[in-house]
Amino acid sequence: MRKVKGYDEVTETTTVWSFPQRGSWVTHNSDYRGNFAPQIATNVILRYSKEGDLILDPMVGGGTTLIEAKLLNRRAIGLDINPEAVKRAQRNITFKGDYKYEPEVKIGDVRTLNGIKNESVDLILTHPPYLNIINYSNGKIKGDLSNIGGVKKFCYELEKGIAEFFRVLKEDCFCAVLIGDTRRNRHYIPLSSYVLKRFLKQGFALREDVIKIQHNCKSNPYWQKMSEEFNILLIAHEHLYIFRKPRSDENLSRIRYSIIS
Repeated sequence: MRKVKGYDEVTETTTVWSFPQRGSWVTHNSDYRGNFAPQIATNVILRYSKEGDLILDPMVGGGTTLIEAKLLNRRAIGLDINPEAVKRAQRNITFKGDYKYEPEVKIGDVRTLNGIKNESVDLILTHPPYLNIINYSNGKIKGDLSNIGGVKKFCYELEKGIAEFFRVLKEDCFCAVLIGDTRRNRHYIPLSSYVLKRFLKQGFALREDVIKIQHNCKSNPYWQKMSEEFNILLIAHEHLYIFRKPRSDENLSRIRYSIIS
């Protein structure tokens, strides 16, 4: 297991993050397709929270966020609409050591964060599906965002979750979302931009836009073939948006650029 000796040793300092070698300490692994590198969670948690804070990942997948929260002595709650993902996350957070808190993971829907009180969360960190690029439940779970093929429908449903993020997050605290783009009929679909607009619409302010370089993507051979056949570029980056919930007494004119109608 890697040790976190100091803030500067593990924290990125620019808006471009690249992790060619994904972390493999404790139970971290890449078996759950589409999960993000644990270095992302490490950096976000260290920069935007402190020990004892409550972290929420409402689309927990394989449990990367919860593993790092446990290692860094944060309280954590993970939700997922897919029972198989919940089981996997539960297995992954079960490792022994001298840790202050044990994460909680259960079935839940990002659009209705029932049981989580208003302004009770210190940090949200999550990685939504990118439309139906990876189908996590083979169409068997109603409401699974990875089963929603249309961009408009996907954004409409995700925005319900974004409204819940705003409700449960404390003022002046942060919400980090890793989201990428895709293609349809050889043309670029800027999914990340559409999602960004939904967050701003709900009242969040954009603190950072981190470009995360993609490495070792399992679908690269397929897209390499498509690139050669149809003369398109491989999408090799994702956006890690860091949003802040403004204080109720804050002069929003100072961040007017982030408010849209």
